[in-house]
Amino acid sequence: MEWLLSPSNAGIIDFPTYLLGTIFTILFPGPNSLYVLTVTTQKGWRAGSWAALGIFIGDSILMLGVALGAASLLASSPVIFNVVRSLGALYLAWLGIGLLQGGRLRWSGVQERSDQLAVKASLIDHLHPLLAALALSLTNPKAIFFFVSFFSQFIQPDFAHPIHTFLYLACVLQLMSMSYLTGLICIGQIFLRFFTEHPRWAAVLWIVVGFLLLAFALHLLL
Repeated sequence: MEWLLSPSNAGIIDFPTYLLGTIFTILFPGPNSLYVLTVTTQKGWRAGSWAALGIFIGDSILMLGVALGAASLLASSPVIFNVVRSLGALYLAWLGIGLLQGGRLRWSGVQERSDQLAVKASLIDHLHPLLAALALSLTNPKAIFFFVSFFSQFIQPDFAHPIHTFLYLACVLQLMSMSYLTGLICIGQIFLRFFTEHPRWAAVLWIVVGFLLLAFALHLLL
C-alpha cells in the first residue's frame, strides 16, 4: 500500500513543487470558488456543500476526459472548442447577470420577507446548487488544457503508466480543492447571519461577484 502511495513510484517528478503549485492555483480566486462562497452566504452550508460537490464532479469529469484524450479532441477541432468555450462564457455571463440582479434587488430592499436571505427574482436561484456548479465546471474548456499543461510538468517522460501518474496528481488536486472549498463554506456560513442582518452588504458582495463572473466570461472568449 505504501508503495502505491509513494509519489516517486507513481512516476511523479518534484512532488513538493507540485503541491506548492497546486496550493497557489487553488487559492487564486476563480468562478468555481466564488460561486461556492456566494451560494453559501445566500442559502447556508447545505447549499454550499451541494455546490462544492458539483464542482468536484465536474472537475473529476474534466480530468478523466483529459486522461482519455479529450484534450486532443478539442485541440484538433477548433469548432468544438469554440462552441464549448462560447457556451461556458454565456453561462458565466448568465450567472453574473443573475448576481447583479439579485444585488440590485437587495440594495433596494425588495425581498419576500425581511428575514429571508434568498432573492427569488434572481436568475441563479432557479437552479439547484449542484447543477449550477456542475455546469460551471464543465463549461470551461480552458480547464482541460490547464490540467494537461500543469500535470505534464510533473510526469516522468519514460514512466510506463502515465495514466496512473495523472490520476495520482488529479486525486491530490481534488483533495486539496475540496479542503479549500470546505473552508469557503465555513467562512460563508459565518457571514450568513451578518449578511442576513445587513442586506446591503450582501448586495455589495453579489454585485462584486457578478461583475467578476462577467469579467471571467469575457476572458474566456479572449
